[in-house]
Amino acid sequence: MNLLKTSVLNGVAVLIKTATMFLLNKILAVYVGPAGYAAIGQFQNFIQMVTTFAGSAVNTAVVKYTAEYYDDEKKQKTVWQTAGSIVSIFSFIFTFLVLIFHQQLSFWIFKTEDYGSVLIWFAVFLIFFNLNALLLAILNGKKEILKLVFANIAGSLFSLFITGFLAVKLGLYGALVALCIYQSLNFIVTLYLCYRSEWFNFSYFIGKIDSDIAKKFLAFAAMALVSAICVPLSQMVIRSYLVHEYNVAYAGYWEAMIRLSAAYLMLVTTTLSVYYLPRLSELSNIQAIKAEVYLGYKFIFPLAVAGGVAVYLLKDWIIPLLFSSAFLPMRELFLWQMIGDSLKIGSWILAYLMLGKAMTKLFISTEIIFACSSIVLTYIFTQVFGFKGVSIAHVVNYALYWSVMGYFVFAVLKDRESRFGKE
Repeated sequence: MNLLKTSVLNGVAVLIKTATMFLLNKILAVYVGPAGYAAIGQFQNFIQMVTTFAGSAVNTAVVKYTAEYYDDEKKQKTVWQTAGSIVSIFSFIFTFLVLIFHQQLSFWIFKTEDYGSVLIWFAVFLIFFNLNALLLAILNGKKEILKLVFANIAGSLFSLFITGFLAVKLGLYGALVALCIYQSLNFIVTLYLCYRSEWFNFSYFIGKIDSDIAKKFLAFAAMALVSAICVPLSQMVIRSYLVHEYNVAYAGYWEAMIRLSAAYLMLVTTTLSVYYLPRLSELSNIQAIKAEVYLGYKFIFPLAVAGGVAVYLLKDWIIPLLFSSAFLPMRELFLWQMIGDSLKIGSWILAYLMLGKAMTKLFISTEIIFACSSIVLTYIFTQVFGFKGVSIAHVVNYALYWSVMGYFVFAVLKDRESRFGKE
C-alpha cells in the first residue's frame, strides 16, 4: 500500500480521533480545569513509562520484523510468540509492583495519596493495555491498514465515551480512571478484528521465547525504554518546574497546548508510524530510502506547516471553543509552539530512519541529549521571556534536533553501505 492510499485510509481514523480529542478537551476543560490538565498530563507520562517497561518496548520491533518477514509466516509466528510471551511476563511483573506500591506512586505522581486507587485500576488493566498495543503493532506490520483503522476508530470512541462519562460524573478522579481502562477495553475490538484474519491463531502469541528473535528485539527495546524514560520524564520535570515557577494552572495551560498540538498533527504523526516505519524497514538501498524521505518532505511536512498556520490564525476562536475562557493565558504560546511543531515533524521524518534501521546508539544518545536540553532550554528561556519561554525552548530544541538528524542519519547509512555494500 502506497503513501497516498495509507494517508487516505489513515485520515478517516485520524479525523474521528481528532474530533473525539477536541470533544474530550472541552469536557476536561469544563470539569477538571487547568489544574486537572496538569495532573492528567503527569499520569499519562507515568502510563507511558510503565507500559513500555511492561512489554510494549518490543512493539516497534514487532512492526519491523512482521513487515520484514512478510512472505515467511513461520518467522512471523516466531516473532509474535516471542513478543506475546515477553509482554505477558513483564505485564504481570509490573502489575504486581504497581499493586504493592500504589500509595507511594500516587504521592510521587500527584503529590497526594488520594489517587492510590487509580493505580489499582491501572494495574488490573495493564495486561490488556499491552496486548492491545501488541495486536495493533502486528496489524501495522501486516499492512492490514483497514483493520488498523477500525481498531483506532474504536479506541477513539471508547476514549470519548468512557472518559467523557467518568469525567462528568467523577471529575478528575473519573478522568484518571478512564485513562487506565479505555484502551484495555479496546483490546476486545482489536482481538476480534485479528481473529477474523486468516493468519490469526491464539497459539501464535504464547509459548517459547526464541533467543535469536529476542536478541533482535533488544536494540528496539533499548530505544523504546530510553524514549519511555527521557520524553515523559522530561515533560514531568518541565511540568513540575512550571508549577513551582508560576502555579499549577500554568502547567495546565502548557499541557493543553501539548494536547492541541497532538490533535492537529495527528494525521501527520500516525501516517509516519503506519506507513513510514514498515516501509523503511523493507528498504535497504540508500537511494530508495532517500526517495521515501523526499516523499515525506513533499507531502507530509507541508501538511504540518499548513496545520500550524491554520491553528495560529484561529487561536482566538480555538481556545474558548475547545477549552474555556480559563485557558486564555495559553494564547501567548501559540506562535512559538506552531513553529516548533513544524520543526518537530521535519526532524521526525528523518528520525523514523533510526527506528526502521535500528540505529540504536544514535537514537539513545540523541534521546538523552535532547530530553535534557529541553529541560535546560525551558529554564533558560522562561527566565528571559517568561511563560512563553517554554514554547520558545520547544522551537530551539527541535531546530537543533533536526540539524543533528540531517547530518548523522545519512552518515550512518552511507557508512553501512560502504562497509557491507548494497543489499
